[in-house]
Amino acid sequence: MSKFIIGCDRSQIPLFASSMDQAIAQDNQVRLIDLFVDSLKLADFGFDFSFVENGRPAYHPADLLKLFIYGYLNRMRSSRVLEKECD
Repeated sequence: MSKFIIGCDRSQIPLFASSMDQAIAQDNQVRLIDLFVDSLKLADFGFDFSFVENGRPAYHPADLLKLFIYGYLNRMRSSRVLEKECD
């Protein structure tokens, strides 16, 4: 069992649709955000990866940072607006 919620593979093709990776344009800013955050060593910046495994797994801090940066760049301050963007 994983400490963090594991997302689906972006290159996996669901039934009757294209993959998430194909749905996002090559020049979309989310690709840059993804590469940038993946290149960071988050532990060096004080991110804590030790969570108590009690109940539902937590989201990985890198995923939350990507979402925060996306919201900041697009002037989305509300968590509800960010939630709608993720659907």
